[in-house]
Amino acid sequence: MIIIPTAIPDLLIIEPKVFGDQRGFFLESYNQLTFQTLTGLTVNFVQDNHSRSGRNVLRGLHYQIRQPQGKLVRVTSGNVFDVAVDLRKASPIFGHWVGVELSGDNHRQFWVPPGFAHGFVVLSEQADFLYKTSEYYAPEHERCIRWDDPAIGIIWPEGIAPQLSGKDQQGLSLTEAEVFE
Repeated sequence: MIIIPTAIPDLLIIEPKVFGDQRGFFLESYNQLTFQTLTGLTVNFVQDNHSRSGRNVLRGLHYQIRQPQGKLVRVTSGNVFDVAVDLRKASPIFGHWVGVELSGDNHRQFWVPPGFAHGFVVLSEQADFLYKTSEYYAPEHERCIRWDDPAIGIIWPEGIAPQLSGKDQQGLSLTEAEVFE
């Protein structure tokens, strides 16, 4: 496993070792001891989730204001542009974001710690998105920030025509949203 730092030090790209031959490939998608040793993080994952979405489906930017979730995300088929936004008001990089392409081909994972909003858009015909969370889903604490908030200024891939859920269409701007202290 290789850890790749990002422009925001708390956000990490993780590349597993992939062993392949003419039959296919094998990779270890998660090993608690290796994750802890290489990242210095002790995370107790309590829930695994799997979503399938079609091209241009944009999910997010989601977070839980109480019971904040750390997420270890990956794509097993297709490809997405995945984004995390710092919502820690005391952070010197509050409102800054990092985006990374995750795909079934590159096998990359993205660590998004508590205190960040998270979202992605599907770039392929379809994508299977899997993620581990460090807290249980609590819909009463879920919040959503607009995917296109100019105060954040995410540069989404060109040519997308985002398809949003009703909930995501109601996302708030960063200035209106409840954030982490």
